[in-house]
Amino acid sequence: MIERSATIASTVGLHARPASIFAEAAGALDAEVTIARVGEPLEDAVDADSMLALMSLGVEYGEVVVLRTADDSAAADLEALARILETNHDA
Repeated sequence: MIERSATIASTVGLHARPASIFAEAAGALDAEVTIARVGEPLEDAVDADSMLALMSLGVEYGEVVVLRTADDSAAADLEALARILETNHDA
């Protein structure tokens, strides 16, 4: 399993527009990716390609999340997803 942490840069947090952009990108990947707040148990992670699940996390601006996948060849995919989270989509 590989992991990548990211800090939410959108001023509204991981809500409507940023969640939609992120979920669409995650859904286009072959790897299954989950997302959760840093420090939360694995079972609290949600599917990264589900906009509703992303919004249910209630992640706010400046919070740190962790992306995980069991696909050891998907490190570049996690980097791309992290860049989406680390971009302010409200600017």
